[in-house]
Amino acid sequence: MDIKVIKTEEDYQQALNRLEVIFDASIDSPEGDEAEILSILIEKYEDVHYPIGPPDPIEAIKFRMEQMNMKKSDLAEIIGYKSRVSEIFSKKRKLTLEMIRRLHDKLKIPYETLIADY
Repeated sequence: MDIKVIKTEEDYQQALNRLEVIFDASIDSPEGDEAEILSILIEKYEDVHYPIGPPDPIEAIKFRMEQMNMKKSDLAEIIGYKSRVSEIFSKKRKLTLEMIRRLHDKLKIPYETLIADY
């Protein structure tokens, strides 16, 4: 096991390649331990160099609707009129506090996501 801190893009690629080789190793083996340590190092490098920002509230709503097989008319029952849904999806109208509460309660979308700027 030759593990080192990931400092460069080359180190990162080498770590990914090695992890791919040992990914299916048994948990209670030296390769399993190496895979776990590499995963931690890779995650840390990615957090710093490839951060993922918070999701766009409208995209989060659309994604959740897709997961729940909902239509715009279903969403209209939650937030109001069907025309309001179109205005929100086209970003002509912002979500109100009441809409955010209903979306959180009915679709289980986190408040932090719904109140983010878009």
